[in-house]
Amino acid sequence: MIRQICVVLMCWVGLSGLSIGQAQTTDHAVSKDLLASKENDVLATVGVGQPSATTASRAGQAKPPNVVFILADDLGWRDLSCEGSTFYETPHIDRICHEGMRFRNGYAACQVCSPSRAAIMTGKSPARIKITDYIGAPSGDQWKRNTKLLPAFYQRQLPAEEETLAEVFKAAGYQTFFAGKWHLGNQGSHPEDHGFDINVGGFRAGTPPGGFFVPYKNPKLEDGPAGECLPVRLGEETANFIRQNKHRPFFAFLAFYSVHAPIQTSQSLWEKYRQKAQSHPPLEQRFLIDRTMPVRQVQDHPVYAGMIESMDAGVGKVLTALEETDLTDDTIVIFTSDNGGVSSGDGFATSNLPLRGGKGRQWEGGIREPYYFRWPSRIAAGSSSATPVIGMDFYPTLLELCQLPPRPAQTCDGVSLAKIFEGGVIPQRTLFWHYPHYGNQGGEPSSIARAGDWKLIRYLEDQRVELYHIPDDPGEENDLAADNATVVAEMTAALDQWLETVQAEQPTHNPKFELAAYEKWQAKMRDERLPNLERVHAQFLKPEFQPRSGWWDRAAPDKK
Repeated sequence: MIRQICVVLMCWVGLSGLSIGQAQTTDHAVSKDLLASKENDVLATVGVGQPSATTASRAGQAKPPNVVFILADDLGWRDLSCEGSTFYETPHIDRICHEGMRFRNGYAACQVCSPSRAAIMTGKSPARIKITDYIGAPSGDQWKRNTKLLPAFYQRQLPAEEETLAEVFKAAGYQTFFAGKWHLGNQGSHPEDHGFDINVGGFRAGTPPGGFFVPYKNPKLEDGPAGECLPVRLGEETANFIRQNKHRPFFAFLAFYSVHAPIQTSQSLWEKYRQKAQSHPPLEQRFLIDRTMPVRQVQDHPVYAGMIESMDAGVGKVLTALEETDLTDDTIVIFTSDNGGVSSGDGFATSNLPLRGGKGRQWEGGIREPYYFRWPSRIAAGSSSATPVIGMDFYPTLLELCQLPPRPAQTCDGVSLAKIFEGGVIPQRTLFWHYPHYGNQGGEPSSIARAGDWKLIRYLEDQRVELYHIPDDPGEENDLAADNATVVAEMTAALDQWLETVQAEQPTHNPKFELAAYEKWQAKMRDERLPNLERVHAQFLKPEFQPRSGWWDRAAPDKK
């Protein structure tokens, strides 16, 4: 049973709609009673407390709320202590989680960075806006890897005609500020070209050119004193902006370069987490090959842990500024990440278990994210919701919470979550993803649908599908497609309709693909790359470890 729901919440909302019920091991259809019970389940999970922004607008509000949007880069859902990590330490980010609402099924719009960032800025699905891979990735005839398909075409910058969140807030009289990683285009498509009055550090690059200590080699960011750490600097810049604009409404977007590669931290933080890792039982194996590449199975990388702590310190700078200016109650603070943690490829730095996979991959570890809203005067502290939500939802939600006028010309694939904050529910819908590319981390070209508790993955190489019941199987180990043909058919039909509606680009056949060469590559991954990774990552915990590039010489003693 497929149901299409059209909703207008501050901007025109595109497709929503398939409702799929509880898991069974045998084929079944979906009933209206089941849909009603699902909506009641969602209501029971949310924290009901303070009135919503809708209520506040009726009562009158002297000053519109400020917004601080904090976006981490490559941070996994499990990379926070508030999400269950016992190795990483994130007290400031934990505060945002505990003092507001935590969405337990929060998703990025894509498993890699640029598409997720475009979705947040515009409210549009990456497939609709045609930014479906990280900007700079080769595609089509530029592709040189030995794969069955050639990755699809994608846009290389955020289109000028899109009305971004920053442009909406600026038009409403807000002062707008951006700090950190942009990665949505080159000259002519920087933050200041898309509505931000101030831009500190945002340009074309997806990784900090000079690393995480000065010199930064960033044309949009002046170097600070020797030893300065990039995430703390970005937090300080954002805090200073808050202090300077405490008497006027502001929209601040802090997009950390952390914890993207290069994996770097100070020597003292490395030593702190090296000792912490040593207190755990010794490991015989850190990596397992999952289909295409080795995947990290444990959180014990001391350099990466230090990076997380430094980013958390930057968040702490921002929260302190809000407290010092007496703006905490008047400011919406959002925290999320652009894709899953890097468990495979790049730095092989973290584990997302119990979720499968990580950045670039089609499983939950690649797209499930921390997804927090804090607004003390309107959102109950300690509240949570099991409602599946996605990166496109930020746009209409912020418009409604801040009482900004509708943008009927801006097609929006998200829905406002404002009702959830006051204890209500949003209509059941299906979430969609489309990644017609090969991830550097082993991800395969795929399209995904999540409807209720079900998640369907369709692989674009051969059109095979997998079906998982996420609450019972967050690790996506048990493919139930063979036993649930009706669910597969319904979700596939909805996915096809959505792909047609957004005019999704598709990969094409690669005439140069060689099966024998691919099998040789797989054997090399198993016989050479896997054991080498084990050796290298064991070295991070040795007392004599020294970084190859000498960035410890550029790092000052740690300051909070």
